[in-house]
Amino acid sequence: MARFISFEGIDGSGKSTQARLLAEALRARGEEVVLTREPGGSPGAEEIRRLVLEGDPDRWSAETEILLFTAARRDHLEKTIRPALARGATVITDRFADSTRMYQGISRGDLAEVVDRLHQLMIGVEPDLTFLIDLPADVGLSRAKTRAGLEMRFEDMGLALQEKMRAGFLALARSPRFRVIDGTGTQEQIAAAILAQL
Repeated sequence: MARFISFEGIDGSGKSTQARLLAEALRARGEEVVLTREPGGSPGAEEIRRLVLEGDPDRWSAETEILLFTAARRDHLEKTIRPALARGATVITDRFADSTRMYQGISRGDLAEVVDRLHQLMIGVEPDLTFLIDLPADVGLSRAKTRAGLEMRFEDMGLALQEKMRAGFLALARSPRFRVIDGTGTQEQIAAAILAQL
């Protein structure tokens, strides 16, 4: 049965780990699972990923980022997500459009309407189910900083941004496709809660 599942949350929330653990659990049940990520998930989108996640925090305006993320998402949708769903696979993505709604739509200006209009025009797809891994912003940022690497543009924007994003994600989570998962437990506890919700 084809289904499209996304994981969302602030930086350092553990969503990448939980997306991987869910994929492993479903594969163990014999399901075909495509585990992917945004930005990225297809060769063209991975090239755009490097543009938006590396470098100075002020490298791009929020408006330019919206266009870059939408271009990456469109390629991801065409090359990875739609083909997998068409053959009946479960697609699990680490971030999707809700991240753009947060990072560029509300957290760095009042561009939510722009994000939504561009999404309707170029993407037109929402996940069947979205897991929001929720935890305090300071905890998430601390975790994110410990894995320091090249992709730190958004972490380098500081705690205030993470707090604004957490509030925004929780507001989005009033939609029926969301399940809010407490991200403060152990990896095993969080994974069990996700499987129970699924």
